[in-house]
Amino acid sequence: MPITVLRAGRLFDGTGAPPIDNPVVVIDDQKILSVGAGAVPDSAAVVDLPGATLLPGLIDTHVHLAFDASPDPVAALADRDAAQTFAAMCAAARRAARAGVTTVRDLGDVDYLALGVRAAARTDRTLPEVLAAGVPVTTPGGHCHFLGGAASGVHGVRAAVRDRHERGVDVIKVMASGGNLTPGSRPEAPQYSIEELHALVDEAHRLGLPVAAHAHGAAAIIDAVASGVDTLEHASFMTADSVDDIPHGLLDEIIRRGVTLSLTLGLRPIEGFAMPPAMASRRPKLTANAAAMHAAGARIVVGTDAGIAPIKPHDVLPTALAHLAQLGMTPGEALHAITGRAAEAIGLGDRKGKILPGYDADILAVNGDPLHDPAAIHRIAAVYLRGAALATPFAASAVQP
Repeated sequence: MPITVLRAGRLFDGTGAPPIDNPVVVIDDQKILSVGAGAVPDSAAVVDLPGATLLPGLIDTHVHLAFDASPDPVAALADRDAAQTFAAMCAAARRAARAGVTTVRDLGDVDYLALGVRAAARTDRTLPEVLAAGVPVTTPGGHCHFLGGAASGVHGVRAAVRDRHERGVDVIKVMASGGNLTPGSRPEAPQYSIEELHALVDEAHRLGLPVAAHAHGAAAIIDAVASGVDTLEHASFMTADSVDDIPHGLLDEIIRRGVTLSLTLGLRPIEGFAMPPAMASRRPKLTANAAAMHAAGARIVVGTDAGIAPIKPHDVLPTALAHLAQLGMTPGEALHAITGRAAEAIGLGDRKGKILPGYDADILAVNGDPLHDPAAIHRIAAVYLRGAALATPFAASAVQP
């Protein structure tokens, strides 16, 4: 493959540094060779993107490729066989890539099919890179039990971790609380004892695997933090009918332990589909809590939960920039949360999330300057997946919120 050179109006490199004007980015196969304003190598294929901003490919830390973003994704999944589900997962992943999402972390599939999508992406550069948890660990009859990952007791959860490790997962996903997608499940209620969570995390870390804990209610969040999980998914502090205040001292403990908060932000309004009233009524307090997390200095990334509803399609991540602004983040901080910081949170900080020499050539080019006009994130000029340009340009209307 010939060397490719990208020239644009400016560059946000994902490190938090000020933007670079008139950048020249040199790509050699799948890697970034150099970044700066130097001469163009002989025989390079030059791509000029005047007025555009180059960004690291976006990273969604929590998706469900097996769910199809329909009004009833659980029933839709049950109606598909494994081959149909795998094809749908690949289509969902490609939809994410078209919006500039070049890496996704799948935190719950069926039959470990996300491992197959991960494998396919190694040779198919129309697919984003995939980190896969496989089937989530949950209690018998618990949240997402229909995916097949039930385990209980200290010995049971350790065995569940070992099984997933043997299958080759990248991360362990545990349902520390109930959830909204499972009839009869209570999001505010813990599903595991602190002893079980400690055992699960201990076994995962012994095997070199991080742990992502789905946790809504305060009790489950407190236990997950105490057990040593690496990321907290949702961290909504939901009660049966409202949202709790964040318990005193908990944010300090989260920060002290280095736990990343993977917040469920980003949604695309769909005509004729309204957010359930119980969730809509909670949004102001959810936003206030998340703003308090940011103000305290907690490490925040975005895990959209893509796939669980029509307002959560797999290309929804760019819409989260507006929600991060509501938490008090500047445009630069918000972009960092879905690029460099997200890569670090999921263990890929040495090769993803930044436009630097030696990093994977995952690059999003947008028309305009998202540091001054956040809506520019939707005006896609080009997407590069590990150095390969997606086959066709994508109209802004395809990814607008």
